[in-house]
Amino acid sequence: MAWFRGADPNGVTSVDTAVLLVNLGTPDAPESGPIRRYLAQFLGDLRVVEACPWYWLPILYGPILTFRPRKTAHLYRSIWTEAGSPLRVHSVALAEALQAHYAGDSSIAVELAMTYGVPTIAAAVERLQAKGVRRLVVLPLYPQYSGSTTGAVFDTLVKTLMRWRRVPHLQFIAEYHAHPAYIAALAESVRATWAKDGRSHLVFSNHGIPVKYVTAGDPYRRQVGETTRLLAQALGLRDDEYSECFQSRFGPTEWLQPYTDDRLLELVAQGVREVTVVTPSFAVDCLETLEEIGTVSRAKFLAAGGTRFSLVPALNASPGHVEALAALLAEQGVLPRAGLV
Repeated sequence: MAWFRGADPNGVTSVDTAVLLVNLGTPDAPESGPIRRYLAQFLGDLRVVEACPWYWLPILYGPILTFRPRKTAHLYRSIWTEAGSPLRVHSVALAEALQAHYAGDSSIAVELAMTYGVPTIAAAVERLQAKGVRRLVVLPLYPQYSGSTTGAVFDTLVKTLMRWRRVPHLQFIAEYHAHPAYIAALAESVRATWAKDGRSHLVFSNHGIPVKYVTAGDPYRRQVGETTRLLAQALGLRDDEYSECFQSRFGPTEWLQPYTDDRLLELVAQGVREVTVVTPSFAVDCLETLEEIGTVSRAKFLAAGGTRFSLVPALNASPGHVEALAALLAEQGVLPRAGLV
């Protein structure tokens, strides 16, 4: 039985501390079948779609999973790389870069998991269990907390740990939206894009959530605003030099506004012809940054009369991102042994 497996019975521990990075997930391939399986898991989570299951699940397993996978497959093919899904490729690279930060210190292990798809949270913690880990630090790759993302990670993690005979010492980093190292990494990424393309009006495009989630107490909207304020401050921006908006709405429910595409068209109407778009709520590049913003929103802005659309890459596995995550972890006591890095 799974909960009887664990550390060496003599108490020998090969790894003292494990860091588990968790991202959303991605289909295994840009084809209808894998996408259907992924969407069924993702949209079937009532943390993601807070609706009565008797109402929602027939819709999900009816029209949505019948028609949406084929359309979504086309979108995924447009961004897929030889190495696979960008979200997975960048997430793996980030986990490897963070592990390299602790190079030579065998007491710290870094694992990657996805809430939906593979590698699963269950598989990741089972690998850590086999190493005899007694301290687990979980870092969901969502700077701003939402029940639909970070909350979903916690749910899955707890269900998995319920099968452990001896539960590890657990630390869960719920958000880092205002952490100075995260803000500094974002600021540096914007400056790098401006150095290459030229300075222009900065558009903060964040993943949206339904308004009713915020009304129910979700802090995501407030935390997004704090990230925007701090990043604008770090870049020395006046109020008229940046815009905050939201993308990726789904279904008929009212989502956080203004919507990114609407704001881009408003900017053109106001005479703004050049924009730089940054996506602070996305730790790594994915379908939403590369296709939704980088292709669709770009095309709409240019077709409306815009002349330059610069997209700031997500932090991905950049040195600044690794340093920011290491700073977060250091505050939780995750430090390499002296002289190792």
